[in-house]
Amino acid sequence: MQPSLNYFTLSGVSKKTSSAKTTPARESTFICPLSKMRVGTACRIKQLCASPEIAHRLREMGFCEEQRIKLLSQHSNVICQVCNARLGISAELAEAIWVEPLLTEEKVA
Repeated sequence: MQPSLNYFTLSGVSKKTSSAKTTPARESTFICPLSKMRVGTACRIKQLCASPEIAHRLREMGFCEEQRIKLLSQHSNVICQVCNARLGISAELAEAIWVEPLLTEEKVA
């Protein structure tokens, strides 16, 4: 997935829009909404941009920051593999979940 001007690229400087951390091997991190990822892509949740109540419910369901997930289907709803379970959320809610794509060697739990 190619970065565009609509999304953020984070460097070693911490920004208010994300709590993403960088590793020495990777100097910058590309993040975008879950709804913009391709089906079959594994990614890591970096930020929940929803109201505190919605963010709390997402965390209860397993959509926590730093959680690895895989996008399984994307039609009127979005289906993800989260903690070995398939969960469906609305496309609107998927817009509020900001993720970074995982490297090919990183696996989804």
